[in-house]
Amino acid sequence: MKKLESKVAIITGGAAGIGMATVEKFLAEGAIVSAWDINQEMGDALIADLQTSDKRLEFRAVDVTDEDSVNVAITAIVEKYGQLDVMINNAGITRDATLLKMEGAAFDQVIDVNLKAVFICGQAAAKQMVAQGSGVILNASSVVGLYGNFGQTNYVASKAGVIGMTQVWARELGRKGVRVNAIAPGFIATEMVKKMPENVIEMMVDRVPMQRIGEPSEVATVYAFLASDEASFIHGTTLSVDGGLIS
Repeated sequence: MKKLESKVAIITGGAAGIGMATVEKFLAEGAIVSAWDINQEMGDALIADLQTSDKRLEFRAVDVTDEDSVNVAITAIVEKYGQLDVMINNAGITRDATLLKMEGAAFDQVIDVNLKAVFICGQAAAKQMVAQGSGVILNASSVVGLYGNFGQTNYVASKAGVIGMTQVWARELGRKGVRVNAIAPGFIATEMVKKMPENVIEMMVDRVPMQRIGEPSEVATVYAFLASDEASFIHGTTLSVDGGLIS
């Protein structure tokens, strides 16, 4: 039995990295997937990368920081499929700099994409899920939201904020049939990480008790579990996927 058979899921930031791995995993588990990213070219690349013509996959170019864009997309998806079962707020960016060098614009950009967009998408999804009496919202945090990280004031603030919002929404939405959780990935082998200098990657690996970097598919598997009925009593938690980094 596939874990997500016929469930309708939105995955933001779905055209690359953890998002793309999650799209692939959800399709394998039987879900109907609407992958969102910022432009159509990324969507075309996603379809090409997955080499799929699966009618259970669609792509939408959605600006997750724009409330109107999000609401229009969710309305269209519900009209098309009749329901919305899973919302994965995975989209995120970095604009790293130390406190003394960080510009206000860089701070705002990260907060807009990594935190405010989670609010916008989460609120829009929650309205539909409450109306239908069921649903799952999963938010992307990070281990750095738990312990901080040098040169990432904006990113850490956004990811810590996601954890706080997840706990609030769990209290508000649980009694309405909607489960809410967050995932806190550690060092994951996304394209961004792979492009780092070899010595930096070695330092990262040295900090992980399992002595390796995680794969996007390993995070995708956790998303799929939390979205499934197997996780029916897991609610309001932040699950670290980090090889023991914060153990």
